[in-house]
Amino acid sequence: MKVLIVDDHAVVRQGLKAAIQTHGYEVAAVAGSINEAQAFMAQTNPDAIIIDINLPDGSGFELVTWARKLSPTIAIIVLTLNDGADYLRAAKNAGANAFIVKSAPLSDLLAALDFAISSPTSFSSKPIFKIGIDSGLTAREIDILQSINLGLSNTAISIHLFISVSTVKTHISSIFRKLEADNRVQALSIARERGLLL
Repeated sequence: MKVLIVDDHAVVRQGLKAAIQTHGYEVAAVAGSINEAQAFMAQTNPDAIIIDINLPDGSGFELVTWARKLSPTIAIIVLTLNDGADYLRAAKNAGANAFIVKSAPLSDLLAALDFAISSPTSFSSKPIFKIGIDSGLTAREIDILQSINLGLSNTAISIHLFISVSTVKTHISSIFRKLEADNRVQALSIARERGLLL
């Protein structure tokens, strides 16, 4: 079984690689960004992919959605520092098989990997995350919220996410409604309070 690891921290990538190899799986490649991951996916055709949500060139949810469209049977594990209910639901809706927080023991990740590979249409998560307030944001809305946090304009977001400016505006209106915010600054402030942004 070949595994692709996607995380923007080299230390995390190397630690995961060692643990997964010791566990008996082959690590096909490690990637630090969405672009790298997509290139490695095409080259190595992995059986499983471990994806961090916070990547330098966008949100890991983009990669989850893209990988799921590419393969209905690939095992996709989201490994993240974000432990809110919005992230858990967004990961599931984007097509992930498992949601693991980085504070969890390595054994949880390996168990989730085994389970996702053996049951590629299932979803698992240990109830160790902070439930908090579920804002009802979708994976795409979280992607856009993170883009706003990076200071991107509507036009820049549309180019980055390959969607029209009018679609970006629709998503932003939905984000404002769900977070009960009047503008971008207020939306980002509420999102940080709720743990939606690191």
